[in-house]
Amino acid sequence: MPLIPRVMSTQHPDNAEAPAYAIDGVIKGDGEIIEAADVLSLGCDEQMWDSEGKDTDTHVIQKLLSHYPGYFSEEMKLGRDALITLRVPNPSIELEMRKLLVEALQGIPIAYDVANEFYEGDLEPPIQEVILPFTTNAEQIVKVRDYYSQFIAGQESRHLPDGSTVSDWIGDFYPKHIRVIPLFEEREQMMTVDDIVREYLQGWEVEYQRVFLARSDPALNNGIVGAELMLKAALSKLDKLEGELGIPLYPIIGAGSAPFRGHLSPVNVDRIFREYPSVQTLTVQSAFKFDYPREQVIDAIAQLHAYERKPAPPVDEARVNDILDRAGAAYQEQVRKLAPTIASISAHIPRRRERKLHVGLFGYGRTLPGAEDVALPRAIAFAATLYSIGVPPDLLGLAALNEDDFDYLREIYPSLQEDLSAALRFSNETRITQLLGDDYRRLFVRFTQEIDRVHEGLTTAIWAGLVRNRTSRTRHFIEEAALIRRFLG
Repeated sequence: MPLIPRVMSTQHPDNAEAPAYAIDGVIKGDGEIIEAADVLSLGCDEQMWDSEGKDTDTHVIQKLLSHYPGYFSEEMKLGRDALITLRVPNPSIELEMRKLLVEALQGIPIAYDVANEFYEGDLEPPIQEVILPFTTNAEQIVKVRDYYSQFIAGQESRHLPDGSTVSDWIGDFYPKHIRVIPLFEEREQMMTVDDIVREYLQGWEVEYQRVFLARSDPALNNGIVGAELMLKAALSKLDKLEGELGIPLYPIIGAGSAPFRGHLSPVNVDRIFREYPSVQTLTVQSAFKFDYPREQVIDAIAQLHAYERKPAPPVDEARVNDILDRAGAAYQEQVRKLAPTIASISAHIPRRRERKLHVGLFGYGRTLPGAEDVALPRAIAFAATLYSIGVPPDLLGLAALNEDDFDYLREIYPSLQEDLSAALRFSNETRITQLLGDDYRRLFVRFTQEIDRVHEGLTTAIWAGLVRNRTSRTRHFIEEAALIRRFLG
């Protein structure tokens, strides 16, 4: 049986505390090589290696094996005990980054050759899969799969002018095929995930298929309730599809530490099992790894490994879509009103990773569905901005819900109270009332159990600096508030 990872370390920059190998708080260059080796020693069995906009090293396998030969020969065999999985650009969507896909895929046979020499022929490919973000249809997945097999590995059989083949000249290409993991991030695709995956798998014999369901961008576009409902519906659909096809389907959920982005941290892993019982793989993002004591992180990762999957509960799709429509529209209306404030503060959010392409360049930012003129930072910076002024984004959109909606949500989303209470601990009632109005102040009162007063004071200082145009200490206050929360955004 091939390795189906349970815990995927990612490079999402949501951490408040920077590791020792960061430079001025930013993880860059060989720092990410150090991180990859370290997180595998923590118990992660997969590292996402992001080729989609970050300044990541294309020679990750060579550097891991050359920098840590003892560890990777004696304790951790890449390809068998742990995987490096590339996140590549989607050429159909990210037009300016599309040739980075070619660069990433070309590196897979090179990584194999390096590992083959290191392990003296006794190996499984260290890179076996790639993640395709922004997947909207089956054809996109097919193209990446076939491009690799036909034009990367397949080039070995092509003839050169002298009659020899490429493989005669530079050797065979391995692996011959790769698996492509579609990453679904938008409502339309999350709600039709079964149709897309079914179409992709038609006529293609596979041992299993992994499917990646986003949590951050659905929240950025639809709010916390919308994101949770989309996940429940998608997981239920995948469960039914698995029974229909007779092919194991392994969901991956991309959750961050902030309640708005999934609420997965070392102190509440049980929440994940309660909310997503059918999940196979969970992401461990930077805040999870760096904002808690090391032993606590190791123990939490062990709990994730020990969990035994259960069937996904059914959902009432009509009810889900009704709530999604109303809560999503209310959320987007509030975000549109807050957009100037978000833009002003997001400029002060500290960087935690080095990127090739920054927000606003080459489509790396986000726009609000139905209001494409509203430009937003990415989900981490968006959440960090609102938490930093004491207006947790988790509240937005909830004013559209009635008591019947909340009753249904308590059934399908049992952690709603827990998530809101955790987020509202970092709120500022004055700012919520000022920016959102009395309806949201009443929701604040209803769901708040306690407030961190030190954090509240920092949010007041951040807001005062913005209003008075005295922002020399704003970044410092933002970082101090993030350390209290144990996540940036």
